[in-house]
Amino acid sequence: MHRSRGFTLLEVLIALAIAGLALAALFDGAALGLRAVERAGRTAEALSHARSHLAALDRAGPLVPGETAGEDGGGFRWRHRIMPLGAAGSRPGAIVLYDVTVAIGWDEAGAAREVVLAGRILGAGP
Repeated sequence: MHRSRGFTLLEVLIALAIAGLALAALFDGAALGLRAVERAGRTAEALSHARSHLAALDRAGPLVPGETAGEDGGGFRWRHRIMPLGAAGSRPGAIVLYDVTVAIGWDEAGAAREVVLAGRILGAGP
């Protein structure tokens, strides 16, 4: 008897099922990678905003202790916290070291994300 050297229908179906599962896993991995790249891009953009805010506070006039907040555009929110360090009763006009925190927040896929930068700035006392 002569037997055919080709594949049976069952072997072809099994091979197609395995290929389908492999492609599904590949597409899932690619989608996960794209989401990670998008998250990294938004985080880098938020970090750039935070650095800009920190630099602007350093160049601004007299620092005012307290907290302020606002919108930065592009879905970003900012929050500044400025607190003097050292003696609370320093004389007016004296140089004071301030603890400055800048937070930039945004919403991503239903979750709140935030980048926080902290630094110290010398400025005139309250």
